[in-house]
Amino acid sequence: MLINELSKRTGVPIPTLRYYENYGLFKGMTDGKIKTNNYKDYDESIVEKIEMIKGAKEAGFTLSEIKNLIDSWFNKRLSKEKKITVVYSKITEIDNKIRQLNKVRKLLSECIVDIEKGNC
Repeated sequence: MLINELSKRTGVPIPTLRYYENYGLFKGMTDGKIKTNNYKDYDESIVEKIEMIKGAKEAGFTLSEIKNLIDSWFNKRLSKEKKITVVYSKITEIDNKIRQLNKVRKLLSECIVDIEKGNC
C-alpha cells in the first residue's frame, strides 16, 4: 500500500508517518526497477507497528523508547518477562509523574487560597 492508504488505515497524518519513517520506526520498500518516482510500498506489518507506536505514545513512551521497543519486539529479542518489565517500568514512571503533578496541584490550590485571603 502507498503512504496515503497507510495514513487512512491508521489515522496517522502523512507528515507524521514520514517523520516516523525518517526516525527509523519502520521502513517502506522501493521498487529498484522503477527510477521515475520515490513511491514506497508498505506491507501489513507496518500497520501493526503504527498501531503499537500510537499506543506507546499514548502510554507516555518517547520515540526513542518506542524505537528500541519496536526493534526488540518485532525481532523477537524480548522475552515475555522482559516485555512485562518494560511495561511495569513505564507504569512506575507514570505513577511518579502523577505524584509530582499532585504536589504541583496542591501548591497551586494553596496559592489560590492565599490570593483570596489577600496574602499574595
